[in-house]
Amino acid sequence: MPQRLPYISRMLDLLKAAALETAWPTRCVLCDLPGTLLCESCLRTLPYIDYWRACPVCGAPYGLAQCCTCNPVMLPPGFEEPPFDACVSAVHLTRATGRMATLFKDHNERGLARVMARLIFWAIPPAWKSGIDAVTFIPATSASLRKRGFDHAELLAEELAKELGLPVIPLFQRPASIDQRSLTREERFANMRHRIAVSEGASMPESPLLVDDVFTTGATLFAACDALLSQGTRNIRCATFARA
Repeated sequence: MPQRLPYISRMLDLLKAAALETAWPTRCVLCDLPGTLLCESCLRTLPYIDYWRACPVCGAPYGLAQCCTCNPVMLPPGFEEPPFDACVSAVHLTRATGRMATLFKDHNERGLARVMARLIFWAIPPAWKSGIDAVTFIPATSASLRKRGFDHAELLAEELAKELGLPVIPLFQRPASIDQRSLTREERFANMRHRIAVSEGASMPESPLLVDDVFTTGATLFAACDALLSQGTRNIRCATFARA
């Protein structure tokens, strides 16, 4: 009988999933078409960032010839260049992609982690994939974790790691920070400075990929990369779902 317990458990999970799907069918989060969380039509019309027009360093969508984001004038105080080797984002942050990120984080639509991770995977240059040895993430604050019931950044990192065939290595302490969404660019950088720290005894990968859902001003990524640099990591790449 004990040998049958895993089989019975899997069957019960399948029956539960079928019952839930019958009662509340999966629908596209953008157009409400039943079937999948993101239908083929909406997938095709997402505002993808053109890699060949983007800044090769910070990933700003139109920064190939002259970036208006990571130049010395626009960088925040204390930075002469971004603290990472390169960054890419899958899509522009628009009403549609912002809705996806919000439904994922704040409305418990956890299945979107797989969808968003697949889009990030498509955006990552092929040359990167042989030079990354682990995926990491910036954990949610304790307040966000209590509110949501799950760590959205960890879940996104896990799904992207599956796509890349790499391990997820938690490197950071859970930050104590206020919500960034109502802050100006300058306030975001001031708020995040020194608030993100590497966990004591963390096993540091040589070439981590730091993943996040949205790149708004870069304050969170900059602070996290600064923390990694302070521990001797020198080959850091970043990837996000959306870019403001």
